[in-house]
Amino acid sequence: MTYRASAERVRASIQDGSHRPARFLAALRRVRPAERDAWLDLVLGLGELPDDDPELPRGCVPYLPCPVVDLLALVECVPVRASDVFVDVGSGVGRAAMFVHLLTGASAIGLEIQRRLVFEARDLSARLLVSRAPSVEGDAAELARFVPIGTIFFLYCPFSGERLTKVLAGLEPIARTRTIRVCCVDVALPRCGWLTLESSPRLGLEIHRSTYCAPATRPS
Repeated sequence: MTYRASAERVRASIQDGSHRPARFLAALRRVRPAERDAWLDLVLGLGELPDDDPELPRGCVPYLPCPVVDLLALVECVPVRASDVFVDVGSGVGRAAMFVHLLTGASAIGLEIQRRLVFEARDLSARLLVSRAPSVEGDAAELARFVPIGTIFFLYCPFSGERLTKVLAGLEPIARTRTIRVCCVDVALPRCGWLTLESSPRLGLEIHRSTYCAPATRPS
């Protein structure tokens, strides 16, 4: 694996406090696209996918990591900035939230119902000595509305049907106070009058913007 040395250098820089988002992006771009997911897993020290809780609530989808290609497209097209708060609705072991934080400097919050995955996400933050990517245990369909500081809410097929409708209903009051973005991969959002499709940079990836407030110029 020609990218192993690169991944080890990047992980060391995160742990010793010398990490910079621009350097992380430069290192990522030097890795062949087909190898970027494996590279990221090495950077984060992630192994095989953990088993899902056999009592996973009805309507929830077993954990699968979102491909780097979709996360990178999301970051670039929104674009995600250091001033944002990225909320991963159904965050698993914290892979996507940590990636976005390392790539942009944005704070990232993971919402996850499976306790063992939350523990792994917290262990990941502890190993990398990263404090701005916490993981919160609980039903993401219920918790999303309690994160009013969120500016970007991300869903990678965590659930559908009534649970998805509940998430959007919880986000609507936040959207009435300021513009937010709801980004989803392989999720068909139900019709929602306060969201408009802003862009779809890749097949399966959609970026929606709330319409209650005029889009404000965000600080970089």
